[in-house]
Amino acid sequence: MPKGPACVIWLWWKKLAEPTGFADLLARHAGAGGLTLICLRPVRLGTVQLPQRVEVGIDGLVGDHSRPGPRAVTLLQAEHLPVIAALAHIGAVDPALLRRNLVVSGINLTALRNHPLRIGGAVLRLTVQCAPCSRMERAIGPGAYNAMRGHGGWCAEVVEPGEIALGDIVARVAL
Repeated sequence: MPKGPACVIWLWWKKLAEPTGFADLLARHAGAGGLTLICLRPVRLGTVQLPQRVEVGIDGLVGDHSRPGPRAVTLLQAEHLPVIAALAHIGAVDPALLRRNLVVSGINLTALRNHPLRIGGAVLRLTVQCAPCSRMERAIGPGAYNAMRGHGGWCAEVVEPGEIALGDIVARVAL
């Protein structure tokens, strides 16, 4: 432990750095994440579009065939892509093949469940895990369905519509 005035500063910083309770612990993240990919699926089973920006309406991404409510937007954590690839025994996974609306990196989506998160001008709330579908076997290869289990991302409801763009910050909204 430092001595003298440095000790006072060190103790002050240590007090700020330590959570005061479980709720405080759950609210802490090492930093914000970022939006790395936007995927629109205009029609079911159709070609995925990769826009630079998109409007998020109350029913989901404008131009997407999503359904309104708790599954209006789907999100995938970029850090899970190498895990899916490893479990599927392939070199890499193209995130557009997974057909999730948004790919984010740098923040743990699971830790954000049931909390509002801001992405650009929109606010979403993660609701349930997004289970893989059997089409992943055709899109990625044999074993892809099981490779994605637990890594398929999250569904979210729209709390506040707004515009989002690649590179936008992804962060928990303080309650």
